Amino acid sequence: MPRYCLALDLKDDEALISAYEAHHRNVWPEVLDSIKGSGITTMEIYRAGNRLFMIMETTDVFSFERKSELDAANKKVQEWETLMLNFQQYLPFARPGEKWVLMQNIFRL
Repeated sequence: MPRYCLALDLKDDEALISAYEAHHRNVWPEVLDSIKGSGITTMEIYRAGNRLFMIMETTDVFSFERKSELDAANKKVQEWETLMLNFQQYLPFARPGEKWVLMQNIFRL
């Protein structure tokens, strides 16, 4: 199963971080359905300070391009993403419009 790791920063504000975490304790069902429907089988998000780290395990048919297309066509996912932008900030080295940045694996045991 392919695994992807991604990073993103939250705005460095404890109230916003707390609100972001609260939203993720109750992710909208339509968003969860979209995640599963794109071929993502497992997704976890970890936080250290205001840095987020996401681990995704996917089926072999998953692609970021397809996920992007599905998200763009889903009104509830777009609403969720707009809401999340209130809490998130782009990494300084991200490409324009790139929220979650794909991380490079540099070590494996």
